[in-house]
Amino acid sequence: MEYDVVIIGAGPGGYVAAIRAAQLGLKTACVEKDPKLGGTCLNVGCIPSKSLLHSSELYHQILHGAGDHGIDAKPTLDFSKMMARKKGVVERFNRGIEMLFQKNSVTKIIGEARFKDANTIEVNGEEIKAKNFVIATGSEPTPLPFLPFDEKQILSSTGALALNEVPKKMVVIGAGVIGVELGSVYARLGTEVEFVEFLDRVCPPLDKTLSKEFQKILEKQGLTFRLSTKVVDAKIEGDVTLTFENKETVTAEKVLVCIGRKPFTTNLNLEALNIETNRGMISINGRFQTSIPNIYAIGDVVDGPMLAHKASEEGVAVAEIIAGENPHLNYLAIPSVVYTFPEVAAVGFTEEELKDKKIKYKVGGFPLKANSRAVAIGEEEGVVKLLADDATGMLLGMHIIAPHAGELIHEGALAIEKRATVFDIANCSHAHPTLAEAIKEAALSIVKKAIHI
Repeated sequence: MEYDVVIIGAGPGGYVAAIRAAQLGLKTACVEKDPKLGGTCLNVGCIPSKSLLHSSELYHQILHGAGDHGIDAKPTLDFSKMMARKKGVVERFNRGIEMLFQKNSVTKIIGEARFKDANTIEVNGEEIKAKNFVIATGSEPTPLPFLPFDEKQILSSTGALALNEVPKKMVVIGAGVIGVELGSVYARLGTEVEFVEFLDRVCPPLDKTLSKEFQKILEKQGLTFRLSTKVVDAKIEGDVTLTFENKETVTAEKVLVCIGRKPFTTNLNLEALNIETNRGMISINGRFQTSIPNIYAIGDVVDGPMLAHKASEEGVAVAEIIAGENPHLNYLAIPSVVYTFPEVAAVGFTEEELKDKKIKYKVGGFPLKANSRAVAIGEEEGVVKLLADDATGMLLGMHIIAPHAGELIHEGALAIEKRATVFDIANCSHAHPTLAEAIKEAALSIVKKAIHI
């Protein structure tokens, strides 16, 4: 059987690409090596981690914050029930993708794909032919060379989402987004959590001022950090003992390694087709084509931030390109979120990036402690920071630390997508009292009309 397009991988890039291609009238199949659709994001990433983040936040708020609101409560943690709920959430969306495939007439093929030539792959010993292929196989956690994952004591993010009990102490190697999110889950549940980060700040891609403020907030929550520190050795003797470059050591029951992710292209046989790669990433042009024009690649296997929604946007775009359309995708307008509490969200340029590009800009900010809604709900730690073009006022970046920052950030994403200015934001009425007013106030500070600070 020959298809118009075969998608390899059913993660947030692949399954979206398959559905959109089928909607556009293309005969479409999607090959996935795992029985459950959804990829890393749904099964061992975004969705289960956010489920645990929310559950652990509820527990922590009842345990530590309810008294301030006149509520006397002493919660009992049922960790197995919390994990069971997480599993149920994942399974619900597994079924949802299955139904979407059926509704849109996407052929699902479970098995591992291997290229034979530019128009043929082999899956489960059978040949599948297509006019076009889209590689959307995602990424996998990167281990330390001397500390391979066993998912019992040396954990990847996958293992951290499947523990049977709350550990007494956990060391997290890597204070990036995945590390601080999962570290936050267990810290809220009672684990002593210590971070070891090779670079000099938390979540290095963040705007530097927000990174520093974020670290202070996490430290107030009991998390500790060893920055500019390199792990050089490890020994497992009951617990795990890590040795640093300065000869100091730390011992913990569990070690979570979050030093990054790498493209997953194992067994695709790309080398036989001479598909070009760069540092493990598949090289593509502006239309997602690899060095073989009818083979495309999207998501974590290509350059750019490893974000599920970035992969989904590329999935829609590549399907439309194959169908003969000319979609637009503005990477600057794709937001990123750290789902701790408070959340951290960003879209557009950081201040450091604007300096590197020698773009003249203006800065506006507003602290949450001056926001009426933040004070009313007792969540005053945070800030909104806006960056605007010096000459035109066009919004260049929005950076937020606040409860629900992941929801608030889309005002900035839309503004950047539509090339709106801070004058537009400042002139737009924001409901009172809301956290979103902090965005308006930050814009007002740039246009010299600040009212509440």
